[in-house]
Amino acid sequence: MTATLALTRRSMLHSVRDVETLLMSIMLPVALLLIFTYVFGGALAGSTTEYLDYVVPGIIVVCAGFGAAQTAVAVARDMNEGLMDRFRTMDMPASAAVTGHVVASVARNLVASTLVLVVAVALGFRPAASPAQWVAVGGIVALYVLAITSLFAAIGVVSRSVEAASGYGFGLLFLPYLSSAFAPVETMPGWLQAFAAHQPLTPVNDALRSLLHGTDPGTDALVATVWCVGLTALGLAAAGWAFTRRAQRP
Repeated sequence: MTATLALTRRSMLHSVRDVETLLMSIMLPVALLLIFTYVFGGALAGSTTEYLDYVVPGIIVVCAGFGAAQTAVAVARDMNEGLMDRFRTMDMPASAAVTGHVVASVARNLVASTLVLVVAVALGFRPAASPAQWVAVGGIVALYVLAITSLFAAIGVVSRSVEAASGYGFGLLFLPYLSSAFAPVETMPGWLQAFAAHQPLTPVNDALRSLLHGTDPGTDALVATVWCVGLTALGLAAAGWAFTRRAQRP
């Protein structure tokens, strides 16, 4: 825990000192929210206010993906520039560096998600969630961020270069667009509905949307939780397995 906390602090300091990335993490959620609300809102929902109520969870999910992608790059940089070799000579688990990146990413993305909600409220979004539902919203967002970050951390471990890390996870960033994030699943072609309805981001979006509107999410919250826990376990297991194999190289 001591090593993980120290390396989490290191990752957070790098985030603060990387001005360009920090500005992007602040500007991207705001820009996406404005674009989808005022450019596409009228065409998709007939009213920008109505579409704003629909799209906020999708913006949170998209921005969490972009934020997690930075973790893949940071982990790959540590793996390929000799830092892990240095950690292996010290009395500490070198894998704590990967864990530190994951924890720092979760913290960064929770801040970005809060920013999305604040800007959405300024634009006219009026959530009706109860205190308990707000806790559930925070829990689902945190679980999703942890899941997507774990997957990107595994990508960073297996990547042989920073450039490869930024490219391998590109497909994950498109999953929100093939879910209920920006349009109802039932409006999609039949062949796409089967995929969109059964991929993890649709129950995440639907659960967040219901909770923010103060309605019962039904089974969506449970399904979203199961997906997130499963993906987190998969990502961490893959990262651990790949890290051990790379650590054993001559």
